[in-house]
Amino acid sequence: MIDHVTVYVRDLGKSGRFYARLLQPLGYQRNLTMRDAMSFRQGDGPSADPGGDFWISCTQDSFKPTHIAFHATDASQVRAFHAAGLAAGGTDHGTPGPRQYHRGYYAAFVLDPDGNNIEAVIHDYVPPISKAAAPDAAASA
Repeated sequence: MIDHVTVYVRDLGKSGRFYARLLQPLGYQRNLTMRDAMSFRQGDGPSADPGGDFWISCTQDSFKPTHIAFHATDASQVRAFHAAGLAAGGTDHGTPGPRQYHRGYYAAFVLDPDGNNIEAVIHDYVPPISKAAAPDAAASA
């Protein structure tokens, strides 16, 4: 089990505002702010680390952007995450929808201001049955 993870950013204030908006639909809130780092935690969620389970850390050193996926509770939360990320100034990197990674995978991807690929995902998505594909109840009676 992962206790916490850190993503590197160039501008702590800008990225802090971005992540506060991006992660709000998933129930995350800003937890700690330090000189060169900021943490977030999921409300009163299950994090064992009182500092928070997601951190951003400011650096001026060269770094390669990374990919982080946050668990969402349902497809509407994935869509809200994506909309919040775009509203916060993120770049669309994959609109909300099913992915072919495995059955039930539904995700959205947003690039943060530093190019980090941030995802919200569920693994139990069941597509709604369209009216056109639904069996005709009268025909089966």
